[in-house]
Amino acid sequence: MRFVKICGITRLEDAQAAVAAGASALGFVFWPRSPRYIEPGRAREIVATLPPSVTPIGVFVDQPADEVNGIVAQVGLGAVQLHGGEDEKYVQAMTRPVVKAVAVAGDKTPAIDNWPAAVTVLLDVHDPVRKGGTGRTVDWTVASDIAKRRNVILAGGLTPENVGEAITRVRPYGIDVSSGVEAEPGIKDHGRLKALFEAVHGSHYATRS
Repeated sequence: MRFVKICGITRLEDAQAAVAAGASALGFVFWPRSPRYIEPGRAREIVATLPPSVTPIGVFVDQPADEVNGIVAQVGLGAVQLHGGEDEKYVQAMTRPVVKAVAVAGDKTPAIDNWPAAVTVLLDVHDPVRKGGTGRTVDWTVASDIAKRRNVILAGGLTPENVGEAITRVRPYGIDVSSGVEAEPGIKDHGRLKALFEAVHGSHYATRS
């Protein structure tokens, strides 16, 4: 498995635990309506402690492009993850690489071909209110079909208990986990973090990637 992102980081100790477990990236949610929201100033303090090998990614939902780019510069983010109705024009205005969340509704394949190869597609559960962190899984058959065509990050209800099967079935480029390793929204369970990475490394596909 080339990429494992732990999202919804709000505390330094959780960031440190995720890094120690082997995270490739940490996600910081800057959408004020999220229960995992973090102030940019606090996120900057955490990001300043990260090793160069770990990418800090900011999560946004339909926020003005100049606001997003301002937070990118303030915090020192390496990429942005967009969970709203942002279009290609919006993506072109970003100053960092873009991960675009695409909602998978039931067994229907979402439209992803309009996103250029430079944009990394993240597959998540369709939820017009919470925009992620729902704890529900996507249709892994649909996700697998998409993963055969382009690199994707798989999200949606991944836990230490199911991540091995998810990786084996979907064969994604990476995974994004939030609620599956939490004690409560924004507070990570360090035991579950460790268990998640043990399951990732133990999966058949991950050992061959």
